[in-house]
Amino acid sequence: MSKVILVMIDALGFESAWDRCGYLGHLVEIKKGAAYRVRGELPAQSRPMYETVLTGLPASVHGICTNAYTGASTSSNLFSIAKAHKKTTAAAAYKWISELYNQTSAYNERTDRFQLSGGRGDIDQGIFYHDDGYPDSHLYADGDFLARTYRPDFLLIHPMNVDYMGHKAGKGSREYEHAAECTMMYIAWYLDAWREMGYDVLVTADHGMDALGIHYGDTPLQREVPLFVFSDRVQPGNYTDHTISQLLVAPLACALMELPPAPGMQAPFPTIKEAEE
Repeated sequence: MSKVILVMIDALGFESAWDRCGYLGHLVEIKKGAAYRVRGELPAQSRPMYETVLTGLPASVHGICTNAYTGASTSSNLFSIAKAHKKTTAAAAYKWISELYNQTSAYNERTDRFQLSGGRGDIDQGIFYHDDGYPDSHLYADGDFLARTYRPDFLLIHPMNVDYMGHKAGKGSREYEHAAECTMMYIAWYLDAWREMGYDVLVTADHGMDALGIHYGDTPLQREVPLFVFSDRVQPGNYTDHTISQLLVAPLACALMELPPAPGMQAPFPTIKEAEE
């Protein structure tokens, strides 16, 4: 397989992901997937970590150090790398993803929600949302529509309900944990179909959330996030007894798409198999 779906769940910390892993945890348990504990970069904030996950670079290198940043990405990222090698891209994601990778101006709710004709930037087909409470059920359906209709080589799916409930009620609240459980159930609903369509699937998060409903600093609740990998190219198993770097997610996606990593990306993923295997 050389197609990848990257699910980046906003604010899903490792602890809650593992507590609510459900079917994904089952697949890891029976050696049909891999699970990792990821040590996220700082600052543990959304827009900087979108860029880190998608570029494999720390904030001090890519230059996005706060959510207040309003410009476009200036670094090689998974969308631009795929496009440079004649691969197609898509995203079902929050408006900031559009601003970072598909436009040079602020997101316009009237004109920028559906971007399905290509030509804007590095995302060929995009369905974007601007309400933090946009239901995850709808967002995963948007992503599945893009996968079935356009069959992109790289697809980002980026749900927000865990972050939304975390800010309202904090990590450990019924609201946050229920949102975490629901988002994992939606992935379970689509996962086997995506695999049958020829996709390797990565499930991770940008950052976590603490009990006060805050994320920006250096604590495990704010920094540690999950990574589930469903790919024939990655050795299955539970590797959560130690942390790996968040900077490895982007080069892993490149390897699975059989694309060269961009300059500055870290070494290959620790449990990836050689292509000839």
